[in-house]
Amino acid sequence: MKKILLVGFGVLFSFIGFANTFWGNDPYFGLAIMALSVFYYIPLIDAIRVKLNKKTTSIVLVVIGFFILWSSAGVGELSDKLEMMIENFPNTKITGY
Repeated sequence: MKKILLVGFGVLFSFIGFANTFWGNDPYFGLAIMALSVFYYIPLIDAIRVKLNKKTTSIVLVVIGFFILWSSAGVGELSDKLEMMIENFPNTKITGY
């Protein structure tokens, strides 16, 4: 059950990074979120768990998840970017250039 939940968060965070990459004013921010979302996928998690104990791994995942949600919802204006995405899909709209 925990692995399914982690993969679910990984997919959610990957989608948030995708939306920030192609709709909005900072595509590099979206790429950074997509890179951080890789930590939620099972093979990488298992490789990290071999090197770290479970408590440290869980703390790191919670901190990364909080950062992604906070930065995307508040600072990254995710709701506005989702509106742009729905209006302009499949064409991208990068406004920062």
